[in-house]
Amino acid sequence: MGLDSSICEVIVRKEDFYSEARTDLSGPLAGVRVLEVTTTWAGPMCGTVLADLGADVVKVEIPSGDVGRAIFPMLPGTEVGFAHATVNRNKRAVTLDIRTPEGRDICLDLARRSDVFVENFKVGTMHKYGLGYEDIRAVKEDIVYVSITGWGQFGPKFEDAGYDPLAQSFSGFLSVNGSPDGTPTKAGTFLADDLGGLHAAIGAMAALRHRDQTGEGQHVDIALLDAMLFQSNGLPSLGALGVEPGRNGNEFGFAVPANVYDCKDGPMYVGILLDAHWQTLTKILDQPDLANNPAFATGAARAENRDVCNMMLAEWLAPRTRAEALEILLAHSLAAAPVQNFVEAAQDPHVLERDMLQTTAFDDGTEAPITGPAAKFSRTPTSVRTGAPSMGQHTEEVLTELGIDAAKQQALADAGITK
Repeated sequence: MGLDSSICEVIVRKEDFYSEARTDLSGPLAGVRVLEVTTTWAGPMCGTVLADLGADVVKVEIPSGDVGRAIFPMLPGTEVGFAHATVNRNKRAVTLDIRTPEGRDICLDLARRSDVFVENFKVGTMHKYGLGYEDIRAVKEDIVYVSITGWGQFGPKFEDAGYDPLAQSFSGFLSVNGSPDGTPTKAGTFLADDLGGLHAAIGAMAALRHRDQTGEGQHVDIALLDAMLFQSNGLPSLGALGVEPGRNGNEFGFAVPANVYDCKDGPMYVGILLDAHWQTLTKILDQPDLANNPAFATGAARAENRDVCNMMLAEWLAPRTRAEALEILLAHSLAAAPVQNFVEAAQDPHVLERDMLQTTAFDDGTEAPITGPAAKFSRTPTSVRTGAPSMGQHTEEVLTELGIDAAKQQALADAGITK
């Protein structure tokens, strides 16, 4: 089954997409300066998104280092942790003990030169250090100050410790994740942190847009809980009306059949999302009489006969390899994909063509493939420009930009304020 002419007309080659790309900019946020005082994941993720988009992100760490550097395993062949390598690329690293008066004052100087300030500590921590929103606003009136916490800056739980699995749990997400007969299950990734960081970056960019139009800065409050609720596909609305969604595992309540099925050489996902898809599938299954059979013709009817639908599709897939099944299903415009592990995904030609793994050099001379930016820009391309920095790699550079001379820098290092 070939592609129709209307689809062929919009096919774009990679080189065509980037044919008018500029090479003089780091990305669409080139010229934006971000001061990131964060730890572990949600805050660094916000900084990473902004850095990937071209902003100059200066990450401040206390001399003992961000705990995210120690998350194992290390990337094979390097001494760089996979998490640090992923979430701190494209940044400059400064060691600075902001808990000391001198460290705080230097941080204020950095903030004075910045457009965005990002922090993700417990409510009140930055205020205690003299680096809260009002403190930063006093030296940079139009600052966009982004705070990321588990529960937000206000609300009954604002003082509670807030971490990724707690936000996943409290939001209701765990209750719908996992197999129907299993236990509530957290995501296999730092999902709340990732979403919190992403919404923080979106919030920062929206606030920058407002600042550019009005001259007004503001405080952007991001809660991991809010991010999880926002990304819960409307399920909180059902919950507010007393409807408690259950766990569907790999299936959908409204799309049948849709599940993970075993082929001869491994699992694959197939989803029949529309009634028209079902009509096509019946021909492939050599069951054309079921196309308009009242027991199967609609999604609601198939949901009532879910087990039968799953059985028919599973029996068709079982004797075929994934490649054989995919060729047939995709030729008929049905939704199907192999279930890949990350080793397979990282080697997939489509993933590589999309530049989602980019060979990146580190300060110690080693290199590794690092996950690339998701958004693609035809005019202002983005990339992993620099590897995650070593501890204090850019301290001298950044302090020199502030006008701090070598003697003063040595005094700061001797006092343990920098490293």
